[in-house]
Amino acid sequence: MLKSHIIEVNGTFLGAAVRLPRGYRLVAVSEPVKPLDGSLWPTLDAARHAAARAFLAAAQPPAALTPAALAPAARG
Repeated sequence: MLKSHIIEVNGTFLGAAVRLPRGYRLVAVSEPVKPLDGSLWPTLDAARHAAARAFLAAAQPPAALTPAALAPAARG
């Protein structure tokens, strides 16, 4: 029987990491994490961090749309 571990960020289910002899296979279900689906990671923490980075990066607005970028230029 394979052992699996839930991967989530702030209560959002991103997928699971399945323990294999060579490491942890990421099974991604959340759209921002799907490019990592099937990837193999050496540790459970590495799989969790990769999924969290992908999820959080997708939640960030593009740099061109940040409040600082949209603020009027200072005149002086």
